[in-house]
Amino acid sequence: MNDIALSLDTVWMLLAAMLVFFMQPGFALCEAGFTRSKNTANILFKNFVDFMFGSLLFWFVGFGFMFGSDGGGFIGAPNWGTLSFYEGSLPTEGFLIFETVFCATSATIVSGAMAERTKFSMYVIYSAVISLFIYPVEGHWTWGGGWLCNDAADGFMMQTFGDVFHDFAGSAIVHSVGGVLALIGAMALGARRGKYAKDGSSRAIPGHSLTLAALGVFILWMGWFGFNPGSQLAASGAVNRMAISHVFLTTNLAAAAGGVATMFLTWLRYGKPSFSLTLNGVLAGLVGVTAGCDLVSPVGAVVIGLVCGIVLVYSIEFIDHRLHIDDPVGASSVHGVCGILGTVLTGLLSTGSGALYGHGWGFFGAQCFGILVIDLWAAACGFVLFYGIQKLHGLRVPARIEDEGLDIYEHGETCYN
Repeated sequence: MNDIALSLDTVWMLLAAMLVFFMQPGFALCEAGFTRSKNTANILFKNFVDFMFGSLLFWFVGFGFMFGSDGGGFIGAPNWGTLSFYEGSLPTEGFLIFETVFCATSATIVSGAMAERTKFSMYVIYSAVISLFIYPVEGHWTWGGGWLCNDAADGFMMQTFGDVFHDFAGSAIVHSVGGVLALIGAMALGARRGKYAKDGSSRAIPGHSLTLAALGVFILWMGWFGFNPGSQLAASGAVNRMAISHVFLTTNLAAAAGGVATMFLTWLRYGKPSFSLTLNGVLAGLVGVTAGCDLVSPVGAVVIGLVCGIVLVYSIEFIDHRLHIDDPVGASSVHGVCGILGTVLTGLLSTGSGALYGHGWGFFGAQCFGILVIDLWAAACGFVLFYGIQKLHGLRVPARIEDEGLDIYEHGETCYN
């Protein structure tokens, strides 16, 4: 029976990995739909690059950086393509694949925010750095058994907060890191030509296909049922089957609540419900609940979705109209702001440790500290990476290429002929 249970858990983990992998075409279609047709091949190509380079680099050294040593240091030891250092209850090669698809997700978030004006060669470089170094380091602190999740009595988190940082499936570790990097990358790159008028007002640059964007969001919604429930890493036994069922429910409720909240808010603010923003509202709810989908009740998941769906609209407006940072797909708001928000709300709404359930403020403090440290790391790396590339080689394509489209000049082919 133990062998059957292990086999079932392995199949569940690999099935979840396939669902998370399928989020790559979801991101690709969503980003392509929200941008102009002249850059579609470039957008799609970047999403392939994320997974191709991420798979090779994470297998060769990133897996060791994240899970090597005892997790107590700044970074693990590079594994140089060997997996013998890691011992877990599930097959190591299967676990590597599961972690690889999460790594690729963090990298691909950045492409949408920097779409339509980034040199393809430079994209290859910074996508590789994210997969090789930025993501594995903060992953080592958390999922790699590091100091943020160390529950030893003499550990820093237990002595300081009486609890450890919790991010079940990656609101902070995957999404907020990708969102912070997306924001800094868009800052370093500058706005698309014609995005802002001389008086500073923002001009809308509509994407070429809401059909593609909607299909991408549906695919992402489905993929999230691997992203969140799959992070249980087991399906056998009463505890696991109850856990993955609960996570399925909270994930779906948060997505639905996020979309509803954004739909009604845009209806009130703009006189008509915005379909494009509602699509992002669904993603906002998904991102927000990812940290605590295992700990919050169904009501808590709805609250997280509603809050993220509402905050999303104001965040997109603030970043665009006030900060004048051009993020064509809203990645910095969807993944960055809502990833932070969901991580913090877990500290309030966890039924077993949350402050609003009478369990004190220790867990809430651990959540706030953890998200702060993780995103400061992402921000520091992002500044060095993007502004370093800008200084040494330049991130942005020439004006003529941007005006006429990246597809022809960067790749010699277009999606639409």
